[in-house]
This record gives sequence, structure tokens and C-alpha cells, in this order.
Amino acid sequence: MQAEPIIVPLAKSDTCVVALGGGLKNTVCVIRGNEAHVSAVIGDLDNAVNCIVLENTIEDLCRSLDVSPRIIAHDLHPDFFSTRLAHEMATSQGGILIGVQHHHAHVASICAEHGHVGPILGLALDGFGLGDDGGAWGGELLKVNGADFERLGHLYPLPLPGGDRAAREPWRMAAAALHALGRDEEIPTRFAAQPAAATVRTMLQQGFNCPPTSSMGRLFDAAAGLLGICAVQKYEGEAAMQLQQLAERHGAVAPMVHGYRLDDVLDFRPLLALLADGCDADYGAAVFHSTLSAGLAEWVQQASSRHAIRTVACGGGCFLNRWLQQHLSKALEAKGLQVLETRRLSPSDSGLSLGQAWIAMHRTEEG
Repeated sequence: MQAEPIIVPLAKSDTCVVALGGGLKNTVCVIRGNEAHVSAVIGDLDNAVNCIVLENTIEDLCRSLDVSPRIIAHDLHPDFFSTRLAHEMATSQGGILIGVQHHHAHVASICAEHGHVGPILGLALDGFGLGDDGGAWGGELLKVNGADFERLGHLYPLPLPGGDRAAREPWRMAAAALHALGRDEEIPTRFAAQPAAATVRTMLQQGFNCPPTSSMGRLFDAAAGLLGICAVQKYEGEAAMQLQQLAERHGAVAPMVHGYRLDDVLDFRPLLALLADGCDADYGAAVFHSTLSAGLAEWVQQASSRHAIRTVACGGGCFLNRWLQQHLSKALEAKGLQVLETRRLSPSDSGLSLGQAWIAMHRTEEG
């Protein structure tokens, strides 16, 4: 039996919107009047069954609410089934399409849940979302004001050797980290158990099939690969989960002194160098988390001072890591910032549809 939608109260809106979510952990959101109705999680749209469920969910939700939305919101990624379906719906129904950047939607989802209006800083940390420049984003500091956003900064980009394959094989991200540290010669010997190690080294040196990413998820993978925790993942997020478990087992430690460099780009290469030098895995996981929290908190504080905004929304799948979430929240609050997080929805991609719908509502009413 399909679970009932989650209803999020909103300020009264005259705009009826349907938002189709992303490609993973997909949900649908329909705004009617002063309520946003978010469906149960449909799942990943990489199989025909879930794609059919998505179509049926849209039909059922619109029928139960007695609406025929003319505003259709979707992710920017052109290859998501949800994006293609949105275009088909707009063509067949004469609707208005609104594409929404992935990380803007993560932040907007939190704004919708909290009823926040006005400017806010958004810290969006996840595995992947298509940027409005066509790049692979995932470690973003944004300034959000309703339908508008500005990218204030991002994590130092690492190459993705082999593209999407690097997301499944953390040793590749570890190799990318070594390359970024100027230590290419270590790749074949450190990863001798991987038949492609020498090839990956060459790919990194030549920049072949190595698109850059600012993803926090891939930074976690690089750390796990350098510490020898997880070379190849059996399931999504395995490397990050193992890092979290080791950090919790070890307990809190002080951040690494000079573990990051900070301007608009937040660069954790000094931290990666420590992990590459062969420290104990438990300690390495713990200092990785504590240094991330310290660097992220200082990054947000600097933006807060520059833009005179004291509230930050923290969203994206990396905030499923409760160790990171709790320590970062404490660090931000210690700097005098108000931290907004998800309430009833997940910080993962299942909250994207609410954020998309909220942005489309504001864009329509402001425009």
C-alpha cells in the first residue's frame, strides 16, 4: 500500500505546481493552495518499474488533489527520466517548464519546511548534482533568496578518473587525490591490486576522461581509499558509512592544524596529504570528520560576515552522516549562526521535489 504523502504547510499560494524530483531517491511534490504534498519515495529512476511508478504517482496525486498543474518543475540534468517526463508533460498539457539547479533545490527544500523567507546561506553537500555551468557539483556554498541563488564558493575540485566509475570505486578518487598532491608516482604501487591503476595514473596525467568535481561525496571516497578502508563499493555510500563508523569508534579528536586552505574555494588537500601518509584508519577517519567540520564552519562564517546573513540551511545526502551533521551544527552555532536542517523530509535527494516546487512557485509569483 502506497504511503500517504507528507504535507508541508506553506504561505498561501495562487500557483499550482508539480515537481518531478531528481534521478535518485525520487519523489513527486504538488503544491495546491497553502500546502505542498510530497509523495513517498519512489526510488532510483534507473529501471522501468520505478519510472512507471513515477508516472502513476503524478497521476494519482494530481487526481486526489483535484488539480491539473500548469507549472512543471524538474532537475537540470537532461538525462534523468524525470526531466524527460517533465518535457513530455509540458508538450502534451501545454505546461510551463521550470528547470531548477540541484543544490538550490536542496536548500529550498529546507526553506520550505521551516517557512523561511528572505536571504539565507545554503551549504549543500552531496555526491553529484549538475551545476548551472554544466559541471559536476556537490560541495557548494550558496546564497539563496527565493527563486534566485548565487554560488559563493565550492570545494576544491578533484578529477573523476573514469567519470561515473570513480563514484563506485573509491580507490580511483584516492588516486585523484594523490595526483592533486603531485604524488602520481605512488598510484601504481599503492593500488597494485587494481588492474587499472597504471591506466588511471596515465588518465590523470593526460586529463583524459577525468572531469572535475566539487563533490563532498567524492572527497569522502578519496579519504576512504587513501586509508585503505574501501577500494570498491558494494553499495552506494559504503565508503562514507565505513568512515563514519570508524570515526565514531575512535571518538572526537581535534581538527588537523592547517588541514585546509580557505578562500572562495575550500581546499582540503593538506588533510588528504595526512591521510595519504599512512596514519591509523580509525584516527584518520576521526581527524577527517573533525577537520571537515572546522573548515566548513569557518567557510560559512566568512560568508556570513561578508553578506550579513546569520542563518544557514544544511542539506544534501552527506548530512545523512549524523557524526558530521552534529559536529558541524555545533561548530556553526558556536560561531553565532542559526542552523536550519530538514525536519520531516530527508536531506537526501528525496527532498528535491519540495525544493523544486517551492522555487517554481516563487519564480512564477515573482515573475
